[in-house]
Amino acid sequence: MKTHQKIQLLFILFFCFLTASAQTPFNKGVNLTNWFQAENARQIHFTKYTKQDFVRIKSLGCDVVRLPINLHFMTGGAPNYTIDPLFFDFLDQVVDWAEELQMHLLLDNHTFDPNANTEPSVEGILLKVWPQMAERYKNRSDYIYYEILNEPHGITTALWCQIQLKVINAIRAVDTKHTIIVGPSGYNGYGELKNMPVYTDTNLIYTFHFYDPFMFTHQGASWTSGMQDVANVPFPYVASKMPAVPASAKGTWVEGSLNNYKNDGTVAKVKQLIDVAVNFKTSRNVNIFCGEFGVYIPNSPHADRVYWYDVVRKYLEEKGISWTIWDYQGGFGLFEKGTNELFDYDLDPEILKSLNFNIPEQKEFVLIADTKPFPVYTDFIGESVFASGSAGNGTIDFYSVTQPQTGKYSIYWTGSNQYSGPGFDLKPDKDLSKLATNNYELDFWVKGDSPNTRFEIRFIDSKTAIAGDHPWRNSYTIDQTKVTWDGTWQHVKIPLKNFKETGSWDGSWFNAAGKFDWKAVDRLEFIAEFGALGTQKIWFDEILINGTPLTSAKENLGENDFNAIAFPNPMTENTTIRYNLPETGFVNVSIYNLSGQKLETLVDARENQGIHSVQWTPKHTVSSKISSGVFICKISASGKTTVLKLILKN
Repeated sequence: MKTHQKIQLLFILFFCFLTASAQTPFNKGVNLTNWFQAENARQIHFTKYTKQDFVRIKSLGCDVVRLPINLHFMTGGAPNYTIDPLFFDFLDQVVDWAEELQMHLLLDNHTFDPNANTEPSVEGILLKVWPQMAERYKNRSDYIYYEILNEPHGITTALWCQIQLKVINAIRAVDTKHTIIVGPSGYNGYGELKNMPVYTDTNLIYTFHFYDPFMFTHQGASWTSGMQDVANVPFPYVASKMPAVPASAKGTWVEGSLNNYKNDGTVAKVKQLIDVAVNFKTSRNVNIFCGEFGVYIPNSPHADRVYWYDVVRKYLEEKGISWTIWDYQGGFGLFEKGTNELFDYDLDPEILKSLNFNIPEQKEFVLIADTKPFPVYTDFIGESVFASGSAGNGTIDFYSVTQPQTGKYSIYWTGSNQYSGPGFDLKPDKDLSKLATNNYELDFWVKGDSPNTRFEIRFIDSKTAIAGDHPWRNSYTIDQTKVTWDGTWQHVKIPLKNFKETGSWDGSWFNAAGKFDWKAVDRLEFIAEFGALGTQKIWFDEILINGTPLTSAKENLGENDFNAIAFPNPMTENTTIRYNLPETGFVNVSIYNLSGQKLETLVDARENQGIHSVQWTPKHTVSSKISSGVFICKISASGKTTVLKLILKN
């Protein structure tokens, strides 16, 4: 080999070594926000996302999901900060999905308030919660990562990193395997990376966040003082496109930043700032990762937002820096502005292209009238149903274990102010017109402990752009004439046609005008309409829109003849099996092992058409000792049979 060829080969090998010596195992992904960022574990609406959402995210080309968690709120609080087992039940399933799909999952402790300084006392909480997390997941795969704390601020990086080192050591006392994500103070600012110490632990990834120029990425952000009225700031800077300083921002830092935007709002400046993180990466030879970057949608010019993502993403990748965008759905997300954020209909192709994501074919959404029963709440909130409403200084617990009517959980409600209560947002809106016409019912179980308990149930339709339209209410009152409040479960069935329009609140009150529209139902609410709930206690379970399917069995039910599902599945203690009967008839639900041996019969009786549920608790099965494994649930009715695979884990 000639000398110059040898030199060239050595140079290539050396360059490859430098590139490979500090590179994260993952490349690009999303933050899955507003899911585990709840006030406590009992406020997590677990079915907001499913394994299918992870499949969809992976199909975009992502190999990593950063999961923000209000970790400190998932505990019983001081002094022990013991993590709620319900939280672990939920998170275990997410970990399962990530491992099955071979996606990296970053467990991000997102317990922070952007407007409150990080106090040194946070050390005590971190040293309580992270050893528990490490103990739980120490034997899981390398796809799982621990991120100690999101965006510490108002504390020096030097002091924060002393605390961070103690947390690293506390984790390592339990788990020496999993990678830990660490970052500086200053909201994980790239400018603070240089002030971090040289940690001796080599199984770390250093993180920073990037939102520059801030005047562009956060225009319209209500949580940032002075920014709420800023709009149409371009990127890059173009003098003729610059907006006037809003009256609310006169004399504030915002005015100064807008005046200096000609210097801050350039591609060169963006790259210069990212280079601060790049220099840290190369000088320390460490793995580095951009955990957040993005542009707030409402007030930013769309084309400029697309261009900013293209610039930032390409430069991060050019410099070998992996990233997770903030966020998937939400104010900074991948979906078109003002949509229902449905994966098959509402993704923003231009944003996806700028991020070099795969672009799935998008279809035009057409609202089709519902023709079959659907669950609103059965242990978990139903598909395409999201929690709304407000506890109103009271309590709404979606996972009450106080003697549920069916399954593992029920909804517990107490103490709410007047006009508060649990609600269910239907996304997209539902066309229930055919169901109302064909005598469908709101079907649920309720119990209460106080005589004279009274509340309102109401459907609310969507406000249109038509002049004079409002979000009209169709209401029904539940009181002692409908339910005996003696602490026992009562089965209530209210024909949809029995709901009556009661008016609309739309900034002011509008009396009923006969305009409620079953073709565009936005929400279902249970409301303390007639006064504060006080000490009265109410439970709900098995909330369904129920009735006879309006399409043929073949059209309505498909290959799974009863739309049967089991949840949770995998299970650790028990599972609820739910199925939909297209007609009244004899039903058999039985459990078998993989050898074909029948272990237990759960149902062997005549049942009415509609949705039914039954629970299987393996430890109560008398015909076989069961510890773990795979089992078969066979559902037979009307000459048809459906089979479900059930997984029991230790």
